[in-house]
Amino acid sequence: MKLKYLAIFGLVAIVTVGCTKEVSSTPINNQPESVANVNASVVQSESFKTLEHKTQGKVSIVTENGNRYLELGNNFKTDHGPDLLVILYRGDKPPNYNIKKKDYISIASLKKTRGSQRYALPKNVKLSDFGSVGIWCRRFNVSFGYAGLSK
Repeated sequence: MKLKYLAIFGLVAIVTVGCTKEVSSTPINNQPESVANVNASVVQSESFKTLEHKTQGKVSIVTENGNRYLELGNNFKTDHGPDLLVILYRGDKPPNYNIKKKDYISIASLKKTRGSQRYALPKNVKLSDFGSVGIWCRRFNVSFGYAGLSK
């Protein structure tokens, strides 16, 4: 009988310890440590506007240690879609459909449809050549949303 209780106790202990999850600490300012511990300057910040799919939030161009980054803020949100890209568009506003290859450059695939994220801008890109940042579905050639860039 004691062996039965010991086996049950052991099984409960294993399940209890195995099902607990580790909790990591978050920096006080709620930014990832890689961003929180660096001195960066925001060059410009703009808000997204909806085109074919609701897109909202802030986009900023940030300079840090001589490198430029495009940052989507914590409040960034867009719809899910296949093959979504972050692009720089030459005009002030990308068309809703049928973007021409010569009119944009792709920065990266969109990492996630909500929340903050950061993309390195290539050193050879002149921001003055572009009028907007876009969230674009390459598969269907549809612009989800955009934010203007100051020239």
